Amino acid sequence: MSELIYKFDNVEKELFCCGAMDKNINLINQELDMSLSHVPNELYTSNIALKDLSIKLINLLIKLSNNLEEIELRDLVHICSLLKSSNNYDQTLLDIENFYVDKPIFINKFDGTKVYAKTLVQRTYLEALKDNDIVLVSGSAGTGKTYLAVAYAVNLLKKNKIKKIIITRPAVEAGEKLGFLPGDLKEKVDPYLIPIYDALEDFLGKESMDKLLEKGSIEVAPLAYMRGRTLDNAVIILDEAQNTSSNQMKMFITRLGFNSKMIITGDLSQVDLPNKSYSGLLEAILKLEDIKGIKHIHFTKYDVMRHPLVTKVLERYGDE
Repeated sequence: MSELIYKFDNVEKELFCCGAMDKNINLINQELDMSLSHVPNELYTSNIALKDLSIKLINLLIKLSNNLEEIELRDLVHICSLLKSSNNYDQTLLDIENFYVDKPIFINKFDGTKVYAKTLVQRTYLEALKDNDIVLVSGSAGTGKTYLAVAYAVNLLKKNKIKKIIITRPAVEAGEKLGFLPGDLKEKVDPYLIPIYDALEDFLGKESMDKLLEKGSIEVAPLAYMRGRTLDNAVIILDEAQNTSSNQMKMFITRLGFNSKMIITGDLSQVDLPNKSYSGLLEAILKLEDIKGIKHIHFTKYDVMRHPLVTKVLERYGDE
């Protein structure tokens, strides 16, 4: 038996909540098993146990319709994911409402597209970057760890708040053999940094990126090249940090100079170190988090901004 949970008095808000061809309702039913059904002007549920949550979710969407022209499916997936993992629906709904009412614009991409935090954890990440000199970031692929790090670094470079962006990663093989690739060590590592080059191009354009690389304002180098240096007036991004050893991580962090920030990103479920060595990223998270000026941000599968199936795949593989 179905019960009425909402009666729409505005066609635009009805379309916002339900989506074209009820795509939003279908997604909510798929993700939260709310058993919603939509007829003109009315919304019903046959899952009486979730009636109260259904009403609260629709009321939230009505409020969001005052600030957004439409809600993207990936945003709706994220909202559903937060509710699935919540122990306090009312607080989670309030957090979501506050987030979407005040989405901070972060930086414009080269094509003019505005980049902003797409999840609550992404917003926390951006705030941590402003307030701390070392930020350790762990989580699955697709959560925006590296992309937002590059965005933040480019933002500071464009404002002349730093003189240089330095991007590095450990030369640890993930299936392929670096020794069989042509060129010196840097050239061997470059193919593994394609996502970072793509992000740089997004924010700078290909021509500007190449010029900054040529004059050294953006430096890309293997982690071994960091030894013995003091890195001032820079944002230094260490990617794939789960594949650092304890000694490598200690060496890297102690390169931090004045007016610099370090962003250290990695996925602890993808450690490729030989002989199951202990990850330097995990050790740093455990040893350093209570130091003022150092912050750890952890993304979960619910922060993945890719196809909804990616989150379900991560669930099956046991990723947090």
